Amino acid sequence: MRRLGLVAIAIALIVYAALCGVLYVAQRSLIYFPTRESRSSRAEALSIEADGAVLKVWRVHATGDGALIYFGGNAEDVAANIAPFQAAFPNTAIYLVNYRGYGGSTGSPSERALNADAELVFDRVRSEHARVAVIGRSLGSGVAVHLASVREVSGLALVTPFDSVLRVAQRALPFVPVSWLLEDTFDSLAKAPRVRAPVLVLLAELDRVVPRAHSERLIAAFAPGQVEVRTIAGTNHDSISDAPEYGRALAEFLSSSAAARG
Repeated sequence: MRRLGLVAIAIALIVYAALCGVLYVAQRSLIYFPTRESRSSRAEALSIEADGAVLKVWRVHATGDGALIYFGGNAEDVAANIAPFQAAFPNTAIYLVNYRGYGGSTGSPSERALNADAELVFDRVRSEHARVAVIGRSLGSGVAVHLASVREVSGLALVTPFDSVLRVAQRALPFVPVSWLLEDTFDSLAKAPRVRAPVLVLLAELDRVVPRAHSERLIAAFAPGQVEVRTIAGTNHDSISDAPEYGRALAEFLSSSAAARG
């Protein structure tokens, strides 16, 4: 019986190690869900070369002092924002970024690549506009917080954000040594104190993808009084952008942050 017990333990350890190995090898396919390329006659498609990749960035309203850059959620076709953003920001130049491997951009996504690409896109946009605000949704909130921590943005809007992918994964997989395995952590919690711009956080009342505790932990990491928080009633992680309050809240915030920056 003792020998059988030892064999059972050995088999369990082998299976556990194999599971961890599969999670490590496949981790990026579990984090990123690239979208297909889409077309639009209502926006201009820019091609921006970025360290071995070519990014497809949708541009709307090319001129003006103010601009905003949008980093979308996972599996989100950012082109779906063209019409509503046109209506919400009629006097602002809009740049909707397709991550590497998403929506016609080449290359493969990773945290390092997405953050570097965000800096590159910002520098390109900033060279043409006096003020640049940033919106990041879900996965894009990690990219947006990173960018705002290393560049001077006029305003930072975060939609259903998390404190870090690592902490979300640890909560979902408490039996796995995620901290040893995960390469792309998107640790917004560590970067938030370096953000100097005003911040808006939009939360979905019924969000089941990013538990509220992860968003609240991130909010607390910013400076006191820096963050305005709005919870949109009756919405979930995916439907928040369908609510009329969503566009209004973003437009009001970006307008006030632009006025504050002069």
